Amino acid sequence: MLAKLSTRPSIRRCAVTGTAGLALLGTALPAADDPPPGLTRFYDQKVTWSRCPGTDMPKDLQCGKVTVPLDYAKPGKGALDIAVARYRATGTSRGSLLLNFGGPGGQGVTQLAMGGKDFMGLTNGYDVVSFDPRGVGRSSPVSCGNASDNALNATDGNADVTDPQAVLEELRAAATECTEHSGPVLPHIGTVNAARDLDVMRDALGDDKLNYLGFSYGSRLGAVYAAQYPENVGRMVLDGVDTLTEPLADQGVVSAQGQQTALESFLTWCTEDIACPFGRNPREAREHVVEVVESLDKDPLPTDFGEAFTGQDFAGALGQGLYSRELWPSLQRAIGQLLEDGDTRGLETFLSGGFTVPSRRGPHAGLTDPADVPLDNLPAALMAVNCADDPDRPAAAQVTEDLGRLRARYEQASPVFGRYRLTQVLMCYGRPKGTDYIRDDVKDVDTPRMLLVGTRGDPATPYRWTVETAERLGSSAVVLDNRGEGHTGYGSSKCVHSKVDAFLLYGTLPPDGSSCGSDRDDE
Repeated sequence: MLAKLSTRPSIRRCAVTGTAGLALLGTALPAADDPPPGLTRFYDQKVTWSRCPGTDMPKDLQCGKVTVPLDYAKPGKGALDIAVARYRATGTSRGSLLLNFGGPGGQGVTQLAMGGKDFMGLTNGYDVVSFDPRGVGRSSPVSCGNASDNALNATDGNADVTDPQAVLEELRAAATECTEHSGPVLPHIGTVNAARDLDVMRDALGDDKLNYLGFSYGSRLGAVYAAQYPENVGRMVLDGVDTLTEPLADQGVVSAQGQQTALESFLTWCTEDIACPFGRNPREAREHVVEVVESLDKDPLPTDFGEAFTGQDFAGALGQGLYSRELWPSLQRAIGQLLEDGDTRGLETFLSGGFTVPSRRGPHAGLTDPADVPLDNLPAALMAVNCADDPDRPAAAQVTEDLGRLRARYEQASPVFGRYRLTQVLMCYGRPKGTDYIRDDVKDVDTPRMLLVGTRGDPATPYRWTVETAERLGSSAVVLDNRGEGHTGYGSSKCVHSKVDAFLLYGTLPPDGSSCGSDRDDE
């Protein structure tokens, strides 16, 4: 998924969207059972496990590392360590199940520690493992220093898109600072290399096949792995399926449409409650939301952090609150505080970001201490990975033309989120061109059958991306249609949860095109 960061970093005080593929494309992809010259030492390693550092880590969570080449085209020219964590199997183990929670930029070790209880059923048959991908968390984290603020300001919807030249210059300068702060890993970040890391991890964990559960962006990673290493795919589930083909500009339109659909579902739910701050009529509630966005853009509200709270900040907060139905009551209360008292603090809690500290560099970058992970690592990694995966780099004149041409299309897609999403077409300006491997070559994979879960009310990865990606991957893909709300289905639908577990644990796939009912229904 192409995540959209929420708002300007001065408001986002609570810390939580390269050319990696180019070098790879000059080298043939390796045979699954025969590591190419120079990689044998990486495939020969085994993980040494110990208790995870930190008093807040679960006692039964174990941590370790896997060493991978910095540059797969030149494996002798440096290495970096990938942080991994696992919950041991409680039953008869059939190996490891690797999880990627999405992003790009999500720290898998931390997320497994925080949300491990949701996956305890899978420990009946697996060691449940997650990891910080290269450039993320403890795995040589990228950072843009203070330039993260500038880059996010330029792409958060508040930028002046009628004359974007100043914004483009700011983005070019920010890209230079990202290179300076991130060190040698930045040119080698991206999903193509992350998938290669995944295969080294598979072997280091002692598994002949990769069993994998990927959410959101994790579905992109899983699909790329399947294209590179089809012989090594075991049981694979992709939930909240990302697009493999759409350019950034088209992704923004689809995301705006998805968020608008999710907003309308939220407003229908809200107006059934007498406490709904928008009243009891869904049509009037939709109109009221647009009015709030327009009013705040004209007359922003002051905040405790010195930055004004604009309509685009309001749209960003709404977008975050729509990710999960469990967040809807909190979102309703926060909107009520804004409309009744002009209090933005509740909505600010839905916005993410933070400040930065320098990241580690060196020819062999070991694991970064958790306290030293840059607080801008999530947005820095998100932009770095998405740009490394995208080959389009229009010139400044073309960007200006595109913004003018696309503006009406975005606003038609969503009167609330259109402008907010429009500026994501600027995200990669000033960065090196990314790989075309994903767009051109991830298709018709010759793997065992895999399960793709799409949720009808998903605000981030719309259901049609699940269908399109399944068609692109070919006959290996089996689609499960989750007729619920929120981003991804495994954590919100008991039906999806049970069908995914049945496949991963027992190999039982639902029929292609079968469905689960609305949120929390079993069907």
